Amino acid sequence: MKNLSIKILFALSFVTLVYCSKKVTGRTDNLPALNPLSIDINAGSWKTVLLKRPDTFAVATPLAVTNVNYVAELNEIKGLQKSLTSDQEANINYWAAGGVLRWNELMRELVAKYNLPPYQNPDGTYPIPSSTNPFAYPLFPFANPPYAARAYAYISAAQYDALVACWYYKKLYNRPAPYTTDAAIIAKVPTTSLPSYPSEAAVLAGVTAEMMKLLFPTEIAAIQMKAIDHENAAIMSGAATRSDLVAGEALGRQIAQVFIARARADNAGKAVGTPADWANFETSTAAKGEIPWISQDNPKRPGMLPFFGKVIPFLFDTTTVKALVPPPPPSTSSSQMKQETDEVYSYTNNPTLENKQLVLFWGDGVGTYTPPGHWNAIASEDFIPKNYSEVRWARNMALLNMSLMDAAIVCWNTKYTYYNPRPSQLNPAIKTLTGLPNFPSYISGHSTFSGAASTILGYLNPERAAAYTQMANDASKSRLVGGLHYKSDCTVGLTVGASVGQYAIDRAKADGSN
Repeated sequence: MKNLSIKILFALSFVTLVYCSKKVTGRTDNLPALNPLSIDINAGSWKTVLLKRPDTFAVATPLAVTNVNYVAELNEIKGLQKSLTSDQEANINYWAAGGVLRWNELMRELVAKYNLPPYQNPDGTYPIPSSTNPFAYPLFPFANPPYAARAYAYISAAQYDALVACWYYKKLYNRPAPYTTDAAIIAKVPTTSLPSYPSEAAVLAGVTAEMMKLLFPTEIAAIQMKAIDHENAAIMSGAATRSDLVAGEALGRQIAQVFIARARADNAGKAVGTPADWANFETSTAAKGEIPWISQDNPKRPGMLPFFGKVIPFLFDTTTVKALVPPPPPSTSSSQMKQETDEVYSYTNNPTLENKQLVLFWGDGVGTYTPPGHWNAIASEDFIPKNYSEVRWARNMALLNMSLMDAAIVCWNTKYTYYNPRPSQLNPAIKTLTGLPNFPSYISGHSTFSGAASTILGYLNPERAAAYTQMANDASKSRLVGGLHYKSDCTVGLTVGASVGQYAIDRAKADGSN
């Protein structure tokens, strides 16, 4: 028991150290309130991800604005506004920047907090986090890049479907916001003509809190408090009544169950594999005459999520996953592999300041929000000045994150198909400039993530397309000059990622939002 307590303390202390010493969240403080250029009133007709129809879950007809009980709800808002504290005002301002944005920032913080590999057991084996006992060491989850990509995708896709349904009912019932109905109510957020029933804030709070039970079960109490803060901000700002919130939260929580059911059956729970599986990768690769990847951790750690490539994707089917797996890397006995290994050594043996900075900026290792989170931060920063509606924010983040999850699936399928060694395994003189990931080399995860993200973001924000391409190239290059990947890992990874991103573009063109 004492050893267990020490391990947990070590893990939490390490996270706190990283968390406090490095800006990993990308949180944006002191933002102006979201003031949409368009309320996207017809968003209830947009193509959803999992819902077959936006009215899959019924939302009751709201009270008329002349109903005595509705008038009482207006009086509740006026009573709250009479005695707002500075903390309550700050909470209103915080959430006014946009619910999708704020929940995404909170997600990045959680990923960074839980992106910590378990410490080994006394016998040299490694414990595996358990979703059925999440508070035991090692805490569940280990939010590594594939897990993080999947978590971002499920949250974003669920939020998008929930807001499409929300917008469907808003247009159907067309109940005006409280600040429109009663002149005595002060609008503490920009006013729009968007109907308030059901409340989009409550829909987001409900769907996100429910999804967190699955993805970050040890944080559900803290997340529920954030959900309450979000709903309180909506009512105190004059944007929603109590019944707007109740209807919205119920709708969001019901829609979350559709995504939770999918997540429980998407094969992610089988991604760890067994010791027999791990041994088979090595022996089958050697049988082909190739040098298999071997963990360079001490003691050796099983490869990270070897069967994540079997997870069911969002943007295409599992047959397409196989089709997107690229041709094999150069043979480990070939002259090309020797040349590529020598190239890596030349970079790490003579690192330039520019390359060191590149490696540091795109590191996204332990204790950070991972490469998918890095692209979420980039997207969020660029989306803020666009003044999207909440539903368009959700649509764009869902497209980004579904592409990142599916890129992880194709990438991990490729890694464990070829089980290719890292450069420092073929040449121990190579000293990496950053931490060495514990999984096979071909293809580069950073490159695949970045190829997918830059492709869909270039479509969503075309004036920044060239900048996204350059960022992707930089992220990819950072893995070469940092000594973690061969050039072929990086170039092929970018190409595969771009192919995944194109599927997101195809979906975007057909979702009815344009």
